[in-house]
Amino acid sequence: MDTPLREPTFLILTALAREPMHGYAIIGEVAALSDGRLSLRPGTLYGALDRLTDAGLVELDREETVDGRLRRYYRLSPGGDATLTAETERLRRNVEAASARLRARSARRLAPVPPRAWHDRAGAPLPATAAGVPGRLPPRPG
Repeated sequence: MDTPLREPTFLILTALAREPMHGYAIIGEVAALSDGRLSLRPGTLYGALDRLTDAGLVELDREETVDGRLRRYYRLSPGGDATLTAETERLRRNVEAASARLRARSARRLAPVPPRAWHDRAGAPLPATAAGVPGRLPPRPG
């Protein structure tokens, strides 16, 4: 699976980075990681887990029976770890680039504005008048 990863995939892999989890625990962890913005439905999650398993990014860790129901635990595979690491680095570089641009923009807003240079149609600078703007007359005395 290539980067960039879609956000649900990124968050599923991130949820599994700490420890193996079963499906409903992954759903809860993804909701927590996204501050509630992303709510995976069970069918969506299990379809994603099947795709991630086929891609070699997630592995079945173990199965256990709880209250008569089979519970499967999934873990991040070495390939999933490498993919998550690469995607995290890509996103970090993007955040750094955007942050630098925003800091530069804020610095420009706070910097004093240089006086405007006036030019004629040919691009030659025009001399400033007493009012400081070409073509404007200075204020009349008295």
